[in-house]
Amino acid sequence: MRKRGARHHSPDDVFALRDQYVSVAGEVASVAIETDTDPRKIDHVWIQVRAGEFGRVQISLSTSSRQSRVAGFDPRVRVGLIRSTWLNLPVAGVRRTAPLDYGLLEAAHPIEYVPLERPAIEQLLIEKARQAACVEGWGEFYVRAHMGVHQIHSRRASYAVPHDVVGQDGAARFYFREANTAEMLLFKFDGQP
Repeated sequence: MRKRGARHHSPDDVFALRDQYVSVAGEVASVAIETDTDPRKIDHVWIQVRAGEFGRVQISLSTSSRQSRVAGFDPRVRVGLIRSTWLNLPVAGVRRTAPLDYGLLEAAHPIEYVPLERPAIEQLLIEKARQAACVEGWGEFYVRAHMGVHQIHSRRASYAVPHDVVGQDGAARFYFREANTAEMLLFKFDGQP
């Protein structure tokens, strides 16, 4: 039964967000490692969140770079971390937001980027998702068989991808109930500044 006054998004509302830079937030509904018969094609962890009136929305996090591997570069993802505390959890939903810029974040916080092999980053993301009270992701909204957010990494040119997008980076923040801590993860590929 529909709650009185509850707003449900029409397909037009959802499609208007397609390819837009957004933030998505919500309680974790599920977390899974991408599957494929060819292990070389496995390069994501998918976190589905309960995004309020949008229903379940998938946050698609890269765990390896197939483009870097094919081009002969390091396929590992480099992960940076910003720790903080929170007073209120973000409101569940999907919304347009001002883009993140890793350059500005790095100017404000000392961040060390650690290269991780695919199994290590999979384990890291699964543990954080399972422990988190809420997950927030920034990136590009897509609509396929499901709704989701991808491009959750630096968008600067890398050794394997020459296209340079400045100031529209993606990230994921995990909110934990213990001591009201939060951890924002930043992701870079080989050759990104």
